[in-house]
Amino acid sequence: MKSPMFCYQCEQTALGTGCTEFGVCGKEAGVAALQDLLVYQLEGLAVYGAAVLGQGQSIAQATHRLVIEALFSTLTNVNFDAGFFLELLKETETAKLALKTQAGVSAGSLPTAAVYRLPGDDEAIQRDADQIDLRPAAMLNPDIQSLKDILLYGIKGMAAYAHHAWMLGYQDSAISEYFYRGLSAMLDESLTLNDLIGMVMEFGQINLKTMELLDRANTGSFGHPEPTQALITRKKGPFIIISGHDLSDLVQLLDQTDGTGVNVYTHGEMLPALAYPGLKKYPHLVGNYGSAWQNQQREFDDLPGSILMTTNCLMEPRPSYEDRIFTSGVVGFPQLAHIEEKAGKKDFTPVIQRALQLGGWGADEPEKHILVGFGRNATLSHAGEIVAAVKSGQIRHFFLVGGCDGAKSGRNYYTEFAEKTPADSVILTLACGKYRFNKQEFGTVAGLPRLLDIGQCNDAYSAIQIALALADAFNCGVNDLPLTMVLSWYEQKAVCILLTLLSLGIKNIYLGPTLPAFISPNVLKFLVDTFEIKPISTPQADLAAMLA
Repeated sequence: MKSPMFCYQCEQTALGTGCTEFGVCGKEAGVAALQDLLVYQLEGLAVYGAAVLGQGQSIAQATHRLVIEALFSTLTNVNFDAGFFLELLKETETAKLALKTQAGVSAGSLPTAAVYRLPGDDEAIQRDADQIDLRPAAMLNPDIQSLKDILLYGIKGMAAYAHHAWMLGYQDSAISEYFYRGLSAMLDESLTLNDLIGMVMEFGQINLKTMELLDRANTGSFGHPEPTQALITRKKGPFIIISGHDLSDLVQLLDQTDGTGVNVYTHGEMLPALAYPGLKKYPHLVGNYGSAWQNQQREFDDLPGSILMTTNCLMEPRPSYEDRIFTSGVVGFPQLAHIEEKAGKKDFTPVIQRALQLGGWGADEPEKHILVGFGRNATLSHAGEIVAAVKSGQIRHFFLVGGCDGAKSGRNYYTEFAEKTPADSVILTLACGKYRFNKQEFGTVAGLPRLLDIGQCNDAYSAIQIALALADAFNCGVNDLPLTMVLSWYEQKAVCILLTLLSLGIKNIYLGPTLPAFISPNVLKFLVDTFEIKPISTPQADLAAMLA
């Protein structure tokens, strides 16, 4: 008997195998089914899109954006609203039919997803959604299905990065057009294991290009991050907390709160925004509140300010703050107020008014700060000192300890690991996994801070550029550097980053807290044999192996 849902795209999936009744993230089975139908619809749309591109024709920018946003909406902890997905399905149906007409392809030899027609009423759409199976090869050939799932989840993660860049006005046709080829491959039953391995490695390079595009969007809009002492305590007065990754939303919010007396605090993955010169110039962007995404229900409970969620990492809000949390972009929850985009702009007046009504904190806290802002420019400005310190023995090893944080047990490994790293080592960190230890004092080594915060998860691009520059300075390969990557994963953006690292030939990555359920035993063996991926064990044992 078919279970109400099946989802295993994130690390916290039920029993480590898959959510079948209700998502651990809070996603209901009906919403999960609509998300699956949306992906199915996008795969069918991609068949026509790939045909159009193969004929040398172009696809409308509006269709590119629709595909990217639709994929992004299916990431873990992005949108829980069935109504949102019903409307998105109707939009993709219109786009699909337009591409079909443009392609002029006959229906005879097309996959079922391409010829599928969305019903006209919502109840019929939901019935279709309940019958969709996105994993048709799961029983017949689990390795083929595993590689297709890895590719699909990577594509979903890449869509998030492409979306962030798009919101700042940066697009790349090679990236936009890849989505059609990658999605249509999900329906190609002729692909072999070798074909799919090749596609996964190719995807890693496309995602590298996407991360570079987003890096260019962020730095082109706001300058390169610079070392910054970020306030992590409260200031008196009304405030808004902005969480997620979307710097476009942040700058619009800062413009609209200017002169209102409302302070703005970053939260979660928005923390690195405090290091961009173009954002630091706003005096009312005062600091960072709270920690990683999975603590939001406790940290937002009865908060005397308003909250804006801009991208993924939304959890079901408690009743105590439902009236003060707003969503934006593709983020949504049924009962929450949503800020719509109109003509490329968003009006955050309701968020600001609610903050003023609530009044904010009554007094300043004693100030505490943490150091952020060590993107590639800031870090590589010390490249000469770093190389000299390694050659002289002052710096023995570099550890990149970063990735997604999460609620499941086992993630204290990363705290203990960072605490146990030797005093003659440097810890590079990025993404929300850094909240496990970024408020601790690690001191300095060779005149540099031992803990260097590189930024958001997409700033893995900066980490890659730092590693490549150091390898060039030492005239060696990245795998020959005294560098070990210790990564925590949670959702699909972590998947696309890992595939990029593998496509660059980077080996000996330690991955945890658990291995993905969508990697079959044979595919795992291939990754271990080819790239020497290792599951984490204990901090003591892993450190001993890394430093041996």
